[in-house]
Amino acid sequence: MIDLDNCTLFRETDPDDMQGRIAELPQQCRDAWANVQSLELPIKYRQANKIVILGMGGSAIGGDLLRTLAEPECVLPIVINRDYIVPAFVNAETLVIASSYSGNTEETLAAFEEARGEGAALLAITTGGKLAQRARELGVPLLTFSYKSQPRAALGYSLVSLIGIVQKLGFIGDKTTDLKEAIAVMEALQGEVGEAVPLSRNPAKQLAKRLYGHLPVVYGSGYLAEVAHRWKTQLNENAKAWSFFEQLPELNHNAVLGYQFPSELAEKVVVVMLTSSLDHPRNKVRFQVTQEILTKQSVACEVVSAHGESPLAQMLSAIHFGDYVSCYLAMLYEVNPTPVKVINYLKERLAQL
Repeated sequence: MIDLDNCTLFRETDPDDMQGRIAELPQQCRDAWANVQSLELPIKYRQANKIVILGMGGSAIGGDLLRTLAEPECVLPIVINRDYIVPAFVNAETLVIASSYSGNTEETLAAFEEARGEGAALLAITTGGKLAQRARELGVPLLTFSYKSQPRAALGYSLVSLIGIVQKLGFIGDKTTDLKEAIAVMEALQGEVGEAVPLSRNPAKQLAKRLYGHLPVVYGSGYLAEVAHRWKTQLNENAKAWSFFEQLPELNHNAVLGYQFPSELAEKVVVVMLTSSLDHPRNKVRFQVTQEILTKQSVACEVVSAHGESPLAQMLSAIHFGDYVSCYLAMLYEVNPTPVKVINYLKERLAQL
């Protein structure tokens, strides 16, 4: 097993510096917040009665996180659309936001055109590509940013841009203070989980070592439900590892019954519970009882607690921790975390068919 305290080996295994991209998340959030402030939106967009966010993969997760953050105060339903088509309810009273890092995501482009045909209020977030070109042709609001990375590493832009947009439209309150806290919490967290912190004192490295050779299943509830989703996809894309996620309280109504079989899997699974001080009191109890059930079935369980006071700080701190874990796990598997060769192959084959 690779030595997680050997920074030279990190450079060899991570030549594209995914770990550097992860470390940039706090600054990325600052930049995204400053960028969205200059975006001008038509007053009529405030009259929307529902929001649909179009996106796939790393561009869509920002929408999931926005929905989770906004639901307690936003009276408009927020739907994340991962498909070529849009729901039948999309109409002139729908705000449709297309989020595509590259601007060339075929599902997002197709759904964008369909939403245009329904007369929806349109908006685009991208670095360029066909989406930027089409937005300019249609004269719809366009928020562009420049950040060279894989889409999943641009989470600060996909999430913070969306927060800024819905705040500008008056659908949620001012998140400036919460974002400042989140950035400060993430920067402090780097002093605990960064590359220079040795394994003996680094909880992210320790968890990666625990997950090595095992199947991680990530649990979350409330504000951390979609954070668990983010952990799963980061473990998939960075560590090239199988991983799944579940959400409380729903998993208590089905997943807990699946711990028994195949029985030989028990020793190969590690459940990671993402917990928050803001979890619903009953979900706190459910986490406790679920851990008891896992223990009885000889399934290992690790608990990760979010940092910070505000929901946004807790969400981003848990995401930041998970991103580091995924990169350290990639190091243990001795795989470059940046490339997505299988996805590229899939896109190439799709283009041929």
